Amino acid sequence: MSTQPGPPPPSGHPRIAQPASTPEELRAALAVIAPDVLPTFDAERAAALQQARDQVSAAPMRRFAGQWAVYVAIERYPERAARLHDLEVHAAQTADLDEARSIAAEIGRILDAASVEAGVAREPGAA
Repeated sequence: MSTQPGPPPPSGHPRIAQPASTPEELRAALAVIAPDVLPTFDAERAAALQQARDQVSAAPMRRFAGQWAVYVAIERYPERAARLHDLEVHAAQTADLDEARSIAAEIGRILDAASVEAGVAREPGAA
């Protein structure tokens, strides 16, 4: 996967294909679509790997890969990523309960769609 940024995709199209949910594929995708998060990815990967070793369990690495696969699924669509970030800002600022519920519902729909694309099981409506 090339790390050179190309022209922006047409509206509604992903910048890259959804990668396999392996740390290597996810990291390569992030290098293209969100290189600024690579230090966080690397730190969380190291922590998950240590936790997996300590627990003698693959569960921490599966959780890590699943969370980052959803992140990539969101960020590969510029419009969707921007909308999610806007919703998060508004959620932190609103004092109106109905507006907060509406925001939470839309965030849930975005996460649900990204989870399906990433192949990560999520309960419908869980935000």
